[in-house]
Amino acid sequence: MQDEIWIKLTEEARTLVQREPLLASYVYACILNHNTLGSALSFLLANKLSDDVMPAIAVRELFDAAYRESPEMIVNAIHDMRAVFDRDAATNSYLPIILFLKGYQSIQVHRLAHFLWKRDRKDLALFMQSRNSEVFGVDIHPACVMGKGIMFDHATGIVIGETTVIEDDVSIMQQVTLGGTGNEQGDRHPKIRSGVLISTGAKVLGNIEIGAGAKVGAGSVVLNNVPPRTTVVGVPAHKVGKPCSDLPAQTMDQNVFNDQSANGHD
Repeated sequence: MQDEIWIKLTEEARTLVQREPLLASYVYACILNHNTLGSALSFLLANKLSDDVMPAIAVRELFDAAYRESPEMIVNAIHDMRAVFDRDAATNSYLPIILFLKGYQSIQVHRLAHFLWKRDRKDLALFMQSRNSEVFGVDIHPACVMGKGIMFDHATGIVIGETTVIEDDVSIMQQVTLGGTGNEQGDRHPKIRSGVLISTGAKVLGNIEIGAGAKVGAGSVVLNNVPPRTTVVGVPAHKVGKPCSDLPAQTMDQNVFNDQSANGHD
């Protein structure tokens, strides 16, 4: 799987160099000068995250070490890339995902921050969280547990709290908050089960569960558990029906009027 994606990326990179020579140096530096996806990711992300006091070479060494110790991070990165390719109507190739889409990039930075957090390098993990927020406009606590096949569409303004769990194959739109309800301690953030779509601007607050295959409508404020395969919308959110798809995250359909109504009629 990794080789297949890497071959596609390099093929697309060579085509882009021919089509847009002004981007040739950038594409060579980020893709064509590398032999593996991990090498390309570590180079690209390190150069985006580096600042005046943290050189790119130091950040890249962190990524490379993490990829060596936890090769599943690369597997997850591939699943994330395929999620964008399959779900984003504006994306018809793999190369723009790794080069330009900050939602994808911010998820990979979080994976490094989480890797560091689990190994008790918490100050460095928090530094990565801070840079992720500054560079990409996405603020994810390093302790957040995240599965694979995650898509952040547009991503600007996403905020995710410490004890949040996001399972596989979830799609989250811009300006979404997965947060607490106050200054309570302990397990206080949402649990997002597989296949969930959280639409633009939604706020999911507290230690609640959004069941597998559920959909949260745009602008909603969710304060209670949402059963599996349920559509909720409003402030506070309430049930309005069931998604037409078992995996709303894949269809990316934010229009709740397209769902089956709560009384069973279309």
